[in-house]
Amino acid sequence: MLEARVHEQLRAFLRQQGAASWPHHLTMARLVARALRLGRSSLMQVGSGAAFRGQYRLSYLISLLLWPDPVIVVLPTAILQRVQRVDIPSLQRWLPSTKPILQGDRWPDPQFRGILLTTPEAWLRDRLTTQDRFPRNIPVILDGADDLEAQIRSTLTATLTAADWDALMQAYPAHQALIRDMRVKLTHAIFQHPANPYQCHLLDPDEQAPLSQLIAALTEDDPTACAMPLAWRSLWHPPTASEQQVWVTLNRSQGQWALHRAPIHVGATASQIWDQQPLVVIGGSLDTESDAIAYRQRLGLSDMTCVKFEPDRQTEGINLYVPDALPLPNTAEFQPALLQELARLLVQPIAQSGLTVIVVGDVPLKAQVGAVLASQFGSRVQVEAAVRDRGILICGWDYWRAHQAHLPTPPLLIIPTLPIPSLEDPLVAGHVSYHKRRRQDWFRLYLLPAALNELQRAIAPIRDQQGTVAILDTRVNHRSYGRQFLDALNPSARLRRLDAAWLDNSNPSLTFPQEHY
Repeated sequence: MLEARVHEQLRAFLRQQGAASWPHHLTMARLVARALRLGRSSLMQVGSGAAFRGQYRLSYLISLLLWPDPVIVVLPTAILQRVQRVDIPSLQRWLPSTKPILQGDRWPDPQFRGILLTTPEAWLRDRLTTQDRFPRNIPVILDGADDLEAQIRSTLTATLTAADWDALMQAYPAHQALIRDMRVKLTHAIFQHPANPYQCHLLDPDEQAPLSQLIAALTEDDPTACAMPLAWRSLWHPPTASEQQVWVTLNRSQGQWALHRAPIHVGATASQIWDQQPLVVIGGSLDTESDAIAYRQRLGLSDMTCVKFEPDRQTEGINLYVPDALPLPNTAEFQPALLQELARLLVQPIAQSGLTVIVVGDVPLKAQVGAVLASQFGSRVQVEAAVRDRGILICGWDYWRAHQAHLPTPPLLIIPTLPIPSLEDPLVAGHVSYHKRRRQDWFRLYLLPAALNELQRAIAPIRDQQGTVAILDTRVNHRSYGRQFLDALNPSARLRRLDAAWLDNSNPSLTFPQEHY
């Protein structure tokens, strides 16, 4: 059987390479081989630490190389290049496999029997717009599924820019005056909105009315909209009945704006593409539960074999400092207390031993923290900019996620507030309103899963060196959902009080405190 061959070859390879870097290699390899042999879909959560290091990929790659039939592997571009140039060649030198490996945005040939590597953008665009560039019924490995919901929404997002307005006037020269007037009217309404840190805002039905009137006037002479540019047709004739969210992004300094439309719930549209082929969906921490019911509902995934691998307590444990006396973030006393606590942490030995990262999601608070700390610690402090060794980097969650793989692993990561999406963000508020209209628990269905996923991905590099994470948001102690955040940080050793010896990574006799979670 395929499972037995994969197990035997992988075990021999791991022995030849030395100590295995991930304890679940053999289990995952057998599960992937079984999914390929039976044609059954599976979902696997490998943990945020393993996902950051990419250790688990060896497990499914060896199964794919020994599988005699063709397969598609969907990977983010950066990971795809490493898999193609490093991981697969090392396995091919070991295995008696001559299976061809190609990279591309379409199936190369009906007779191709190898492995095709492609990106999520190419594969999702094909499946969601029925371009038929990839054949059906061929097994697909979807790696990096932590971003899959956002990638689907991005693929389904229609956008209008200034160039699209010009194209519309060229397509309907008899209506140029009407198009120009509607554009001016909409521009005036958009810039009446007060500025916000997110540089965007939702369009309510009254603000969308001029666009609807414009489309109606144009299609009166062109009922099939055959002359209408594609961007306009896709924007106002979405391919799904799901509720849509319409918003604008603004560049106030240049007086420019772009219009966007996307479904709020992507599962209604995405559900039609999953049954076209057997799937193996792989991610770090997709859901708090092993059966990933909430995650599968959001993406429209049907029943499938679900596995959640536990992190290795010996190699992935972190030190966790959560003070109990700080005020709650929504109080006036929080910011002064936060700045005082940051100053105490940044003079500890661990903060002098390497890069210290402070992740602040609130945009105004990020600037305030940067200004105050720069006045105390000088040029060591940088806000979302290149930082020196033993520097202090202050950044948002998106910046840290995008750059964490290219920066030195910080011995100390400080999180002033939990990454719960802010209701001040118009797009977040739109998602919350969607759940409220359906009388659903919007916090536990939307905000909490997003925050847990963001937190686990943020601390993934710290697990590599068993470093220290300081969470200064006492909601983890005083709110009912705090336990879920603490569970997401496992394995960890927790200290409630600041202890200089514990925070000194250079101490060779350092051991975890007795209070474990």
